[in-house]
Amino acid sequence: MHYAINHHALHAWDVTPAEARDIQNELRNKVIRTDLHRTIDTVAGVDIGLQKDTALAAVVVLNYPQLQVVERVVVESPIRFPYIPGLLSFREIPPLLEAFSQLQTEPSLVMVDGHGIAHPRRFGIAAHLGLLLDKPTIGCAKSRLCGQHAEPDTERGAYEYLYDADEVIGAVVRTRSNVRPVYVSIGHRIALDSAITHCLTCGSGYRLPAPTREAHNAASAFKKTTRP
Repeated sequence: MHYAINHHALHAWDVTPAEARDIQNELRNKVIRTDLHRTIDTVAGVDIGLQKDTALAAVVVLNYPQLQVVERVVVESPIRFPYIPGLLSFREIPPLLEAFSQLQTEPSLVMVDGHGIAHPRRFGIAAHLGLLLDKPTIGCAKSRLCGQHAEPDTERGAYEYLYDADEVIGAVVRTRSNVRPVYVSIGHRIALDSAITHCLTCGSGYRLPAPTREAHNAASAFKKTTRP
C-alpha cells in the first residue's frame, strides 16, 4: 500500500519559460529556511537520467543514519519542458512526482542532486520539490549555479559559505579529503547548518552523498536494462 504523498498542486506545469520564472518569483518566499523539528530516520535521494526524450526519474529511500537501501523506484516519463538553465525543476519535477507517488516508504528527508536556494531566483529544484512535498529537502549539487565563495580547506568536513552579494545562499562542502567540494543549500524546512551535517553524514567515503549516488545508479541501471 502506497503512503499518502503530500503533494501540493501549487501551479500548472504547462507553462512558458517566462511564466515559469514568474512562478519561481511568486513561490520563493514560501520556502522555510529553518529546521522542522522531527526525527530523521529515512532519507530519499532523487536523480533524473535521460533516454532520448524520456526522463528516467529515480527515488531511492535509505534508512538514516545507517544508509542501507530500503526502497528503489524508477519511472519513465516523457520530457515536456526544454532544458533552460535556472528552470530545471519544470523539466524534472513532474517525472519525480510520479516516482514519489509509487513509494511505499515515506521519507522524512529528501536530498536532491541540484540546488535549493543557491539559485538566481532562490528557487532551484530542491526548493521547488521541497515546497511541493512539504518535506525537509536539501540541495547537493556538483557544480555552482551562482554566487561566490572562498576555497574550503582540503580535509573532509571543511566548508566555506556561498554568497550572492551579502546573502549566504549555501555552502561549499568538502565531503572527501582532497576531492572537489559539493554545493549544499537549503531546499525547504531545514537550516543550512543542518543541511551540511546531513550531507556529511551521508558521505560514506564518497564525494556524493549516498542517497543521490544511489538514485543516480538506479536511473543508470534502469537505462541499461531498457536500452534498445
